[in-house]
Amino acid sequence: MSAPLAPQQNTGGTPASATLTIGVVAARTGRLATLGDPLAHVTGLLRPALTRLVNSGRTHPVRIVARDSRSTAEGGRRAVHELVHVEGAHVVVTLAGTQVLPAVADACEEAGTACVSSTFPWQVYYYGRGAADAADADDAVSGPAFRSTFHFCWGLDDIAEVFADLWELAGGPARTVGCLWNDGPQGNWSRHERHGFAPAARARGHRLVDPGGYREPGTAPTADHTADRTPERTADHETDRTADLPADLTADLTAYADAFDEAGADIVTSAATARDLAAYRALAAERGRHPRLITCSRWLAYPPSVAAVPAYGPADRPAQADVATLVYWTPFHPYRSSLDGTTAAELAESYEQSTGRQWLQPLGLAYALFEVAAHALRTAADPTDRAAVAKAIARTRLDTVAGPLGWTTGPVPNVATLRLAGGQWQPTHRSHHAYDLAILTNRTVPHLPLTADLRPTG
Repeated sequence: MSAPLAPQQNTGGTPASATLTIGVVAARTGRLATLGDPLAHVTGLLRPALTRLVNSGRTHPVRIVARDSRSTAEGGRRAVHELVHVEGAHVVVTLAGTQVLPAVADACEEAGTACVSSTFPWQVYYYGRGAADAADADDAVSGPAFRSTFHFCWGLDDIAEVFADLWELAGGPARTVGCLWNDGPQGNWSRHERHGFAPAARARGHRLVDPGGYREPGTAPTADHTADRTPERTADHETDRTADLPADLTADLTAYADAFDEAGADIVTSAATARDLAAYRALAAERGRHPRLITCSRWLAYPPSVAAVPAYGPADRPAQADVATLVYWTPFHPYRSSLDGTTAAELAESYEQSTGRQWLQPLGLAYALFEVAAHALRTAADPTDRAAVAKAIARTRLDTVAGPLGWTTGPVPNVATLRLAGGQWQPTHRSHHAYDLAILTNRTVPHLPLTADLRPTG
């Protein structure tokens, strides 16, 4: 890591001002606790370092206060309530959770408190929370859909572009691709005909085979507010297919394998959990079917570990083994933090030394959340005014350890985007990790070096 943040001197000679509070919502308990690790690590790094900021010559003490979302939407809302109404947070930052992140953002919007979030495709964040394109909005509605909440991430179309690059690397143009998508938000948004993954993939000339959504084990219809905001299915998927699916996931996936075989799909794409992907790979292997390539996002952007996720096959390979995925941040990205000059490599090393575990892609985004929050507090007309802090984020353009971010040129209001590369979890002997994330494609991130050739998934 670079040297700790140097105290910012009050060069104007004015007296110290009100304390500014950055609130953090991170999952520390429950099923998403692993997703909360990067944000928790960065919070621990910056809490003793980011202790003061200067705004217009006035020095403000800074405190960082965290609350556990408990991996639920209701827990996220309660965390926001405590941070805003008890701790007096002037800005809130958060990462991850299909249901949790929108709940946190909505709670901040309702409280009029600036919120910055990431690791959630921007279409799901924006349209899933009820926003509409300008052409679709009611003529009586003017201005942005959200006034206090901001997001930076890649889009579903960006994932499709990267995956299409990988498919073409594996087998050339015009592939037939089987879609292993669930019936929840991940699957429904992936197949959305306007804002999803599917239209962008088809525009590249690929044929998608989508048998319909499967029910993930342990999930059930929910009354949570985010469930009501998932897009309606297209006409091909209006029937409730889950009523006809067997309870056992393996039996469920047999129908998918049959559909892929019938269509001649030799590539499979998914947004499955590691458990579900392991089940599919085991089923395919038992039937002598070995896809040329599997691409997967969601949890599969995390490192493989036989101890952490289900294994499959006689060699007990982890579900992610040789699976291709999106790459949004690595120690090899040539970026530095605007706070203290920390490089991507230094941040990854600090995590591994502190935890004894392999670096995680969300680390860079977690650090960038604090960079954006600090920049907004420094540049707001009044950093104690939550509306002024939100306005400062809206005009932010900043080079961060996650890359350049800008909310003045995003695809929709309140959204900044990140560029993606394509990678694959490959076995390695070059480090103490069993698998490394090899960089295979960099069409939109040319400054990121390629590190390996594609390995067949089968």
